[in-house]
Amino acid sequence: MFWIIASTVVAAFMAITMIFVRLKAAKKPASVKKIILPPLFMSTGALMFVFPEFRVGWYQVLEAFSVGIIFSVFLIKTSKFEIRDNDIYLIPSKSFVFILFGLLAIRIIMKLMIGGTISLGETSGMFFLLAFGMILTWRLAMLYKYKKLEKQLQY
Repeated sequence: MFWIIASTVVAAFMAITMIFVRLKAAKKPASVKKIILPPLFMSTGALMFVFPEFRVGWYQVLEAFSVGIIFSVFLIKTSKFEIRDNDIYLIPSKSFVFILFGLLAIRIIMKLMIGGTISLGETSGMFFLLAFGMILTWRLAMLYKYKKLEKQLQY
């Protein structure tokens, strides 16, 4: 029970940190580097699967990653860019905070539901895959939107 509470507190802290990072990033122009680096940095977390206690079956990988893709739709819909002073800026969405905490609440509920049926390590692996699926899909969509606006700037 301690680990479930501790991991929930860490997830909430990460969500709060993400909100502040997103608000700060909106004050500076966006770039391809700023869009693609977060999923690259996060991908190093896949090293957890080197340890047997974190490994999950292929069906669970597909399931967790798919849920992450579905969750990313909310983030994709609220991530918009605009051209200002010949630069591209990410427009901060007023609903971003609510979406992030809503997704966090859903993840916590899911974790509590499946946490009793599979081990903590497997749960951790699945939620890493869910989060990675979500951020990867969201960032790829952001990159696509950014590149579209970048083409407009070149003309």
